[in-house]
Parts: sequence; C-alpha cells; structure tokens
Amino acid sequence: MGRKEEETGVRARLGLAVKVLADGMGPDLVPAAGANIGYALPGARSPGDVAAVEGGILISGGGVRASGGTAFGVDVGVARVILTTMRTDPAIRSAAVIRFSPALVPVFGHLLLDVCSFDRAREPPGVSTMDWGVASCCREGVPDAIFDRGTTGKEGLVRILGEEPVTVAQIVLAMSTRLAGGRGNR
Repeated sequence: MGRKEEETGVRARLGLAVKVLADGMGPDLVPAAGANIGYALPGARSPGDVAAVEGGILISGGGVRASGGTAFGVDVGVARVILTTMRTDPAIRSAAVIRFSPALVPVFGHLLLDVCSFDRAREPPGVSTMDWGVASCCREGVPDAIFDRGTTGKEGLVRILGEEPVTVAQIVLAMSTRLAGGRGNR
C-alpha cells in the first residue's frame, strides 16, 4: 500500500472517531485550548506523519464539535504524544488529549485503565512537557492513559492512548458518561 492510500485510510478511521466524540463527548472534558485526537501512519517519524483535527474539538452549544476536518501535521502536541509512545510500542498510533479533572481519578479505576501520571513542576528545563512527561510514563510499556494535574498557568491534561482512534474515542466516551454520573452528556 502506498503512502496516499495509507493517508486516506488513517483520515477515514480518524473521521469515524471524531464523529463518535462529537456525538457523545461531554464538554467538561474539553480543555480551554480544545481537545484533539490523532492517528499516525505506520512507522511515523514526524508531526507531518500524524493526522488530527484542524483547530481541535471545541465546546459548541452545550456539546462539542470538530472545528475543522482532519489533516496531517496540524497538531504538534498530539503528534508528540503519539510519536513518543510509538518509540516504546509502534502499535500505539492514536491518542486523544482531554481536560483533566480530579473526578476522573476514580473513573480510571472503574474503567480498569492502566494509568500513569507525571508532575509538570518536575519537568527539566529546556525539555518539552509532552516528550518528557509521556516518555517518563512509557519506560516499561505504554499505559492506557497518562495525566498531569497542571501547574501555574498550565491546565491539567489526560492523554488516552491506543492502537486506533475509534477505540480511543470510545474510552473517552466511557469516561465522559462516568463523569456525568451515567447521564450521558451534560
């Protein structure tokens, strides 16, 4: 399969995941800068090899919506998460970035997710948070979720990781439903 065909397949699968999120994700999981979900080509090496939602996933009318279509190289943060995890496990090619809330901690347990966290305050100078934090959580394999509680001026985030984006989106939906007390969207 050539690169064009692979890109088409990645964008199609990512589009399905975006629809899942737009149809059911609660706005309480959307960070101020927007949420996003990405999916990398097999063997991805740079942000240009990772597709994501242009402009992210934003709050709109009490729900959420994708602000644009999917494209390669449009979200460096999501790309860095995926590229860092792929160095540990090349099969983990998708990630969603959502807002952290302390109320999510018990949800991780209810959903039986393997979770790791890092403290942004301990980040070494001159290093990217995504590279350092994600790499520190992937030393012995890639967990299902990596979170940080934020720091002064930085919102806490959760990175949900998986082999493909529809599965990642379904985990985000399950978290959203649990967070809303089983009532679905707020």
